[in-house]
Amino acid sequence: MGGEAPAVALFLLKAGNVIMAMTLEQAWKSILNCAEEMNSRYREVVFDELAIVSISDNQARTVSYQGPRREVFTDRFPADSAGLRKTVRQAGQTYQAGDFEFSHDGTGTGFEAFMILGKNLCLICNNTSKSMGGIAKNPRWLEAQIPFATLSDQFRGNPLAGA
Repeated sequence: MGGEAPAVALFLLKAGNVIMAMTLEQAWKSILNCAEEMNSRYREVVFDELAIVSISDNQARTVSYQGPRREVFTDRFPADSAGLRKTVRQAGQTYQAGDFEFSHDGTGTGFEAFMILGKNLCLICNNTSKSMGGIAKNPRWLEAQIPFATLSDQFRGNPLAGA
């Protein structure tokens, strides 16, 4: 026994309820499955860039990444996140695991969406060729959001443990 917690069965105690925290592997698998389902419903790629990012002391560290700009993603993070930062400031709220925002200010490589995955951890979603406005013009966008909302609920109930 030795008092060690198994790596996969990390538990957090919150308000008297036991919440099982997701591992990085579980989180990334859920994110990729969500993206696949969104693409299927939308009938084309919604977000061609997905990243789990750790943010502390105003510094971003890429934890997991899938997309066309692996080499420059972290370096361009401050510029590419400007639209989302503006959206967050305007919302003026505190975000918890599972909360998300879409930014209609993202153009080019500017990020379209984020979701809080756990403490200091977020998912960045981006379409490097379309803006959120361009994505939302497709009538299939409403149906494509269903898996995203389901993913949000997963992280609300099972936040990602520190990565």
